[in-house]
Amino acid sequence: MTTFRISEAAALLGVSADTVRRWVDGGRLTASRDEHGHRRVPGAELAAFVRDQARGTSDQGVRFSSARNRMRGIVTDVVRDGVMAQVEIQAGPFRVVSLMSREAADDLGLRVGVVAEAVVKSTNVIVELPD
Repeated sequence: MTTFRISEAAALLGVSADTVRRWVDGGRLTASRDEHGHRRVPGAELAAFVRDQARGTSDQGVRFSSARNRMRGIVTDVVRDGVMAQVEIQAGPFRVVSLMSREAADDLGLRVGVVAEAVVKSTNVIVELPD
């Protein structure tokens, strides 16, 4: 069974190790101690925790949508030209870049510091395993 150190779980979730420790201490996330006394979070438990967290925050204010991949973050850059805009969102540890019409960016009021949600609907997703 795959398990993660507290620091590894924190990196995967985009939070601090102290936050993960508080979740474990508060009973929100399950962990056990290994033979060295270090806390380890079972991979299946971490996945279930992430799914539950995502269900609690996704689709807020959206009545119907087939998109399930939502990443809430902060706009870190907006580059506009005459017709197009490039918008960068930092969503936890993920940088999401979107190209859209300038009109759409203007209508949404996108500017640095605005909280936005990147919604991804794709038929082609590449999945890779780290080294």
